[in-house]
Amino acid sequence: MQGSANLNIMIKAARKAGRSLVKDFREVENLQVSMKGAGDFVSRADVAAETILREELMGARPTYGWLGEESGGEDGKDPTRRWIVDPLDGTTNFLHGLPHWAISIALEHKGQIVSGVVYDPAKDEMFYAEKGSGAWLNDSRRLRVSGRGRMIEAIFATGVPFASKRTLPATLQDLARIMPECAGVRRFGSAALDLAYVAAGRYDGYWERELNIWDVAAGALIATEAGALLEPIREGQDPLEDGNLVVANGEIFDRLAELVRAR
Repeated sequence: MQGSANLNIMIKAARKAGRSLVKDFREVENLQVSMKGAGDFVSRADVAAETILREELMGARPTYGWLGEESGGEDGKDPTRRWIVDPLDGTTNFLHGLPHWAISIALEHKGQIVSGVVYDPAKDEMFYAEKGSGAWLNDSRRLRVSGRGRMIEAIFATGVPFASKRTLPATLQDLARIMPECAGVRRFGSAALDLAYVAAGRYDGYWERELNIWDVAAGALIATEAGALLEPIREGQDPLEDGNLVVANGEIFDRLAELVRAR
């Protein structure tokens, strides 16, 4: 796909930050003897990647606003446009040497996400989309959601919260309802990649609660541009701002949403 100038800037920035993260990722296994040492190292890698992204994105579009996981928000001279960035989605995977994490970059225009990039440097997979132009993987593969229509054949993804998060009981109840009806549920640890995998037809659906906008802004656009349906879990919520969303192909969306929304 021949993308816009903004999309090309996003892809270039993601690749540059990805090279930095891959270099740091190779060092992680040497730090496993000390959890604190490894955690501090990954924090530095995270911040360094966001610094690269900010330099590239704001350098190219200095009037845009900014929202980054590490550096917070900043208004721009252009109040209609904002970068939304997660430099390392899947930090725990990164920390443990698991090659499943991503860079997420979205561009918001007048409150709508218009461009999104989710880059998996470990596998060199670049998922991207622009509003109204479809979703793509790397240079030429058009993404479409799966066509599976039977729940028993479907694989879903979600995030299982750690014990101190208040959403753990609800997620366990979700699993109790959904797992008997499907072929499996995966918990891979990166919301951005979960959404990209729905777009690619690798997962048939995905749901999660209380995510941050930088986790899902880019992936949500990629999924919907690939044909997925995406709604808030509860009526009246904003799936991006509130971080509560359910997404699936059109054949099984209603049943997955019904199960997630059941009390």
